[in-house]
Amino acid sequence: MTSTVLTPWWRRRGAAPTVGGDDSGSLADTPILDWRHPRVAALLADARIGAAHQDEAEYEDERVLLTAAHRLIQERIRPVYAMDDAQPVSRTLALGRGSCSQRLAVLEAVARAAGVRTRVRGLLVDGSFWYPRFPRLRRLVPAEVVLAWPEFRLGGRWVNVSELFGSLDTLASNSPIGFTNTGTQTLFEALATTAVDWDGSTCGTDSCSTYDLSATVLRDLGRYPSRDALFAAHGQTLCPPARIVGNAVLGRRAAA
Repeated sequence: MTSTVLTPWWRRRGAAPTVGGDDSGSLADTPILDWRHPRVAALLADARIGAAHQDEAEYEDERVLLTAAHRLIQERIRPVYAMDDAQPVSRTLALGRGSCSQRLAVLEAVARAAGVRTRVRGLLVDGSFWYPRFPRLRRLVPAEVVLAWPEFRLGGRWVNVSELFGSLDTLASNSPIGFTNTGTQTLFEALATTAVDWDGSTCGTDSCSTYDLSATVLRDLGRYPSRDALFAAHGQTLCPPARIVGNAVLGRRAAA
């Protein structure tokens, strides 16, 4: 059983939010993606050094840069159950800890700082997807989770963050099982090693794969030029009081 008590009131009333239709992406500096901040610039500089040492000539330079940035974020920002999806990237870097959403925002900010356009696809995911993370708190898990899933303009085409490290088929062949949302591997970590398939594209004609997460997607909210625009249209997962309490209780708890 999930909870609707912690959900913003207007979503509980069943209003149909506006579906995004802007798929052009953006390079803008936003309140969340404050990529002009010195902390983002420093991370970008380190990612460029890391990319220079990678032998991945088959990928375009921008992709190598972003995979290097992903590795640095994974090393430097500890995964926790923070609740504020609108937290500025510079704040996440200063704290040295963040949720999957907050760390994905850091990756987006680095991309924009490097001149790579980004956008997000909004997904409304069933809260039960997070049951393995909170086995004793299931009644407090929100019924719906608003997920901002980044995409990057690389080599003249849009690349889903799920395929930043390779195609879904390639990632699936490298990992025997899909993402289970358990243990220390969060969605952010999983991107580098396993297929994260929100659309069922890894399924065959007869059966679905272990990588298929499409059954957990309640609604595709469309694409937005930034996560700021997505949250402005659909709100965050939790209502403000719940975010404050949740951050106080879980904001420092390691994702495990």
